Parts: sequence; C-alpha cells; structure tokens
Amino acid sequence: MMCYLQRRLLKWKVMGIIDTGKGSLSPNLQVFSFATIKAATKKFSSENKLGEGGFGPVYKGKLLDGQEIAVKRLSETSKQGLEEFKNEVTLAAKLQHVNLIRLLGFCTEREEKMLIYEYMPNKSLDFYLYDPIRRLPLDWEKRVHIIEGITQGLLYLQEYSRFTIIHRDLKASNILLDNEMKPKISDFGIARIFQKDEHEANTSRIVGTYGYVPPEYVKRGIYSTKYDVYSFGVLVLQIISGKKNTCLYGLHKNLNLLEYAYELWKDGKGMEFMDPLLNDASSTCKLMRCMQVALLCVQEKLADRPSMLEVSSMLKNETEAVPAPKRPAFSTNKDEDEENKFTLQEEICSVNIVTISQLIPR
Repeated sequence: MMCYLQRRLLKWKVMGIIDTGKGSLSPNLQVFSFATIKAATKKFSSENKLGEGGFGPVYKGKLLDGQEIAVKRLSETSKQGLEEFKNEVTLAAKLQHVNLIRLLGFCTEREEKMLIYEYMPNKSLDFYLYDPIRRLPLDWEKRVHIIEGITQGLLYLQEYSRFTIIHRDLKASNILLDNEMKPKISDFGIARIFQKDEHEANTSRIVGTYGYVPPEYVKRGIYSTKYDVYSFGVLVLQIISGKKNTCLYGLHKNLNLLEYAYELWKDGKGMEFMDPLLNDASSTCKLMRCMQVALLCVQEKLADRPSMLEVSSMLKNETEAVPAPKRPAFSTNKDEDEENKFTLQEEICSVNIVTISQLIPR
C-alpha cells in the first residue's frame, strides 16, 4: 500500500512538472521505482549500455515479468535533459501509433529522470545503412517497408493525431527497428506541438542535427511540417543510396549528398546514386521514383516541398505524375540569387551526436 501511494505521489509530481495546459499524463504510463530499473539494468552495467545521446546514456533492461525495456537516463551534464524529459512524457499522452516508439513509463525517484521505452532488438537504421556488410539483409523490399513505415508515422504526426507534431530531429539514428525490422520514429525531446489551425512558428534557439535541418530554420528559425518533410527527403536519399550526408561526393568531391543526387538525377544517371545491392525489378515502388520524390522534399523553398499527404500519394501511386524537383537547399551551384547566398554563425545543438557552432552551406 505504501509503495502504491509513493508511486501515485511521484506521478502527481511529474504531472505538476509537465503541466502545460495541453492535457494530462496518459493513464497508461507506468511509474517505475528506482530499485526496479536498477535491477532490470543490472545496476546500469556497461554491458547493458546501448549508447548515449544528448539526454544521457541508454540501457537495455529486463523486468521481472520478462519484458525487455530500454531506459534513457538523464545525465547530470545534459543541457537539454529536463526540457526533453518533459516533452517526451507530455507527448506520450497524445501519441499512439504503430510507427512511433512507445513510452512505457518513467522514474523520478531519488531526483532521477529516466524514461522507459519498449525495447527495439534490431537497433537503429543507421547501424545498417552505412556499413556495406550490415546492410546486406536490407534488400529493396525491406527498405520500401521502412520508407512506408516512416511515411505513415509522419502522416499520423502531421495529419491524423489530435495535434500537429513537428519532430525536428528525424534522422537514421532516430528510426528504431523492431524484431520484424518495422520502423518506429523515436526521440521526441525537441518536438513541438501545434494546434490544428497553426501552420508555422519560429524560434531563436536553433536545435537539430546538421544535414537534416532545412534552410528556413537555419536562417530565420522558422519551423513547420515542412521541416520534417525536408528531413524525410534527406533520410530517403540515404536509404536508397546507403550514403552518409556528412561526406562530399562527385568527381571532385565537392558536392553534398543532396546536390550529388540532384546532379545525377538531372543528367539521367540517377541509378549511379543507388546502393548497387538494390534491385527494384519486382517491386511496384521504383528507386528512381523514390529519388525524385525525395528531391522534391529537400527543395530550398518550403512552399515548393510537398506535404506528407502528397508524398504518400506519389510513393503509392505509380501512375501519378511526379513534378521535376528544383535544385536542393545548400547547393553550391546556385543561380545568382543573393537571397540564397549566406554564411551563418549560429549554434546548432544536436540532440544526439553532434554539435555545430558554425553552419556553412556547401
């Protein structure tokens, strides 16, 4: 009885911390005791450590009933920890979809801030994509299903949930894979909630991960659903090519991933961009179509980018016409347009792996 009351008090405490006037905690969220999580993770042992991000370390755990969990533990040195903790718990009450990671509960005992998730046995998409050996099992059929799952997750966030959710950190390392390699979008620490009649907002605090952040956000702090559309386009280009977006490509190694894809597409050599392991002969979803849709998503102007509804339609309907994309954002070979030439000194706080103090488009 005493333990139950303590858990209720902890839950009320967290509800007080995250009360934003936009709803209360989900009754399905469980309050875990520190002792339970300590035992589940074998005292937060190094062998149970899955990785570490801006929030802090992540551990694999196993509850007494046999359920496997992932535990994200706030680091004392984390700069975005408390805000991310509040965001994740708040959003968990609002978001339920097969292609979104499920938050099981939290622990705030002993001044800890831990988030407990369902465990994804097949790690994250980046674990496979950039390694020529690990990505061997990812044939085109599996990658199509991954693209479709991410699309459905974003459609839910933007169109079908009660609120419009802007993720703002969609990238390969935030796409987790279950035991059937089905994708789940994770890490809602810097996500933002819009009412359905809101379309965009701006901020002076630029956060996100280099290579996935659209130009209007970098230049003016503007974010909207087209932010996630841009990130989705980058991600699809990586999925079909197996290439990183932090490297330079082309004959003279002077093109970023987006511009390299565009130049090959424009010259009718799009297949040279693709992962040579992939064969779309027996699939209704074609590599070149995916490439063209992805290039539409990464165009410079947000108004030129399709909505996720339009993206979904173009990817599903092979007979639907797909417009020709304009040159992607952050291209070096631009038209002489002073508006598009800029060098920005701005702090970009990566939520997961990288911090950028100077962003200069290549």
